[in-house]
This record gives sequence, structure tokens and C-alpha cells, in this order.
Amino acid sequence: MSKKIKIWVLAGFVIFVLFFVKQFFDQKFDSVESLQNYMKGFDIAAPLMLTLFQAVQVVIPVLPGYLGCAAGAIAFGSMTGFWCNYIGISLGSVIAYFLAKKYGIDIVTAMFPQKQYEKWSRRIEKSKSYDWFLFIATLLPLFPDDFLCYFSGLMKMNSKKFIWIIILGKPWCILAYSIVFGLIK
Repeated sequence: MSKKIKIWVLAGFVIFVLFFVKQFFDQKFDSVESLQNYMKGFDIAAPLMLTLFQAVQVVIPVLPGYLGCAAGAIAFGSMTGFWCNYIGISLGSVIAYFLAKKYGIDIVTAMFPQKQYEKWSRRIEKSKSYDWFLFIATLLPLFPDDFLCYFSGLMKMNSKKFIWIIILGKPWCILAYSIVFGLIK
């Protein structure tokens, strides 16, 4: 199973990179205005595209989430960017959790280095309250949230509890990013 997952992840990453490299060389992302114009070309589907992009970047953790938050806030403004980012990242987080529930450790070690898994396993074993740790981690910027979503799926954490942690914890950091990057517009 692990080999199939790695192939799918690699294929998704290659397609993702090729798409954005082509857009860059077509000079679609050479300024804030060109990014905004590019996104306007998708009309009313543009916010949906950002939301989908943010969900995918959690499930296939290649880029840090704050890059999508920045692009969303710059392209759509603070509030629309926030909602697209929040919904997409939350949806991707829940998908990652359920993928780990279904495929187990194979998917986690296919997506992340074995050393990272072992490091967090040791830390979590010592933790008496993983739920609080996860909640605090979702509040903080630049934390390995994507990994923790997958990791949470391996634990005996109740899915409702996980979803509530995501719903209540995710918006604050995303809102901060959206406000800061929205000022660039």
C-alpha cells in the first residue's frame, strides 16, 4: 500500500508543480496585479479554486499553508481570502485525518519522513493531553498542522473531537495571516 500512496503523492506533486511553473513562465504571477487578474479570469469559480487549492495543500503537504493564505488575501482581500482559506484548510485537515484512519501508518510514512513520525510519536506518548496540544498547535503559525492532522487519525481520537478542534482552532492563525497579507492589496 505504501508504494501506491507514494506514487500518487509524487504524481500529484509533479502535476501541481508543472501547472504553477507553466503559469509562472507565462508571467501570470509576476506581480500582485497579475495574480489578481489571473484569479479574476476564473470569475465566480476563483474563490472555489482557492478553497480547493487549500484543501489539497493539506492533503498533499508540499507547500506551507501560509502561502495559500497569502495568495488568497492578496487576490480576494482579507475577508473573502480568510473564508476560502479557512474552509479549504479545515476540509483538507478533516480529509487527512480520515485518510490516516483508513490507511494507517502507511500513508503517514509515505507523506512524511519516518524520523518525523518517530519524533512526534515519542512526544505524544509522554503527553497526557494530546487534545489540548493539538488545539494549541492549530492556533500557532508555522506549526506542522498537516502532519498532526494525519497523526491524529492514527490515534484513538474521536472524529467529532478532532473536527471541533479544527473548527475552533484553525480560524485564528488563518485570520491573522489574512489580515496581514490583505494589507498588501
